[in-house]
Amino acid sequence: MTRKMAQQKEVTNKVEWKIKVADGSSKDLVPESEPAGRAWLGIQGLITGLVLKVGKFFKKSRDIAEDDPRKVIHCLKVGMALTVVSLFYYMRPLYEGVGRNAMWAVMTTVVVFENSVGATLCKSLNRACGTLLAGSLAVGVHWIANQSGEKIEPYVNGASVFLLASAATFSRFIPTVRARFDYGAMIFILTFSLISISGYRVEKLLRMAHLRLSTIAIGGFMCILISILVCPIWAGKELHLLITRNMDKLAYSLDGCVAEYFNNSGIPMEKLQGYKCVLNSKATEESMANFARWEPAHGHFKFKHPWRQYLNLGASMRRCAYCIEALNGCINSENQVPESLKQQFNGVCLRLGSVSSTVIRELAITMKTMKKSPKIKYLVKEMKNSVQELHNEVGYLPNLPAPPSSTEAIIPLVEVIPIATVASLLTEVAARIEDIAGATEELAKLAKFKPAVEKIPPH
Repeated sequence: MTRKMAQQKEVTNKVEWKIKVADGSSKDLVPESEPAGRAWLGIQGLITGLVLKVGKFFKKSRDIAEDDPRKVIHCLKVGMALTVVSLFYYMRPLYEGVGRNAMWAVMTTVVVFENSVGATLCKSLNRACGTLLAGSLAVGVHWIANQSGEKIEPYVNGASVFLLASAATFSRFIPTVRARFDYGAMIFILTFSLISISGYRVEKLLRMAHLRLSTIAIGGFMCILISILVCPIWAGKELHLLITRNMDKLAYSLDGCVAEYFNNSGIPMEKLQGYKCVLNSKATEESMANFARWEPAHGHFKFKHPWRQYLNLGASMRRCAYCIEALNGCINSENQVPESLKQQFNGVCLRLGSVSSTVIRELAITMKTMKKSPKIKYLVKEMKNSVQELHNEVGYLPNLPAPPSSTEAIIPLVEVIPIATVASLLTEVAARIEDIAGATEELAKLAKFKPAVEKIPPH
């Protein structure tokens, strides 16, 4: 009896909720779980999200490594350089020679080892020269301060730090200094200030400066050695390849834009917009050209190679890319040309676009082979002839009869403007390509490209 009453009490204490759904039936509502259960579910969700993010991170890292294995090699090179300079800590005889100043070799390796040989040379030499100059001046100022007496000594040190630090900071605003010696000026300020402050309290200033400069030289030399000998990445070669690739992208974009406008050829948008790579490469080109000047002769690039001319060539290509961007905007313009008028200009515009892109491709071959092409002058002349044909065709526009369905005698000006805009842009593109050809010819002259040997087909 007691057991039966307990079961009835348990049933009466348990409250069940039901709701009606759309089909008229009822559905039980499940009560919410306990706080501990909700917390456990939250922890499970957090762990799952963390695992997914870690997986995405490793997948992205793998994609980066597969896309450019040289980045992985660079990481191994940095590890190798740090291991070698760390021997000054691990090996007792070496540590006794330089003492705690060995940390400057490690710090130098970390801050100056860059991806390319030119960048590593630039930062290493800047750091060495900045440290040497700052150390020499700090020793001289310290000697003058000692000769001035104990009362004047703090003022001499303080005034020297103020004047030299201010002058070095101002020099960083000078464009030529900022482009090539900005890092050296910063190291000069840091080193002079540190040695001046520590030199005011340390008597053996010369030995401290000597050991610090020696360890910095060791770290910089190790970085330069490994950067050049182990799978080197030359900034000059990378700049040369970048200009060549941009030429190919420019030619493909020009071909694609003209074909898409007149024939709706369905070319993928990412290939049509290859000109954007040219527009966005200015900073990269300037950086590579700056680092390339620091590099020794390598491969086809001799000492004093005309790296500055690559910047002029890149600027000419960007001016052409701006015109192609405007031409690409005409494809989806709201003011479309009548099909009859578009068909009339189809042949001459496609021919001009094809010849123009052929000129760019031939210039790209000249850059790849580093040999003067005998076809350039002929192709440029053919491009000028196509421009003249287009001008002649545009000259007939005011007198073109209107289609039979039109009520007017001649084509309205509103319908003529879009095709005239395209013709004008194609003419401007041809003019820009002539500038690219001139810049390439100047580069070939300065770099002393050899003439290409034409292969005579067998009879």
